[in-house]
Amino acid sequence: MKKTYNVEVDCANCAAKMEEAVKKTAGVKDATLSFMTLKLKVEFEDGADAEAVMKDAYKNCKKVEDDCEIFL
Repeated sequence: MKKTYNVEVDCANCAAKMEEAVKKTAGVKDATLSFMTLKLKVEFEDGADAEAVMKDAYKNCKKVEDDCEIFL
């Protein structure tokens, strides 16, 4: 399953950190964050609970970039 989320991030470097944090989250197969469009595209592993995975991904993003926002 793939989903797209709106994000708020201040710089391209921060966006790259967020993308890596999401990719490392359990249940995420792949993720791409575009700083230009402020969109996060996430592909979930089969059987993953997207809502629960994104809550974990959001926590992971806050660890690397505390002023970021993912609109779930």
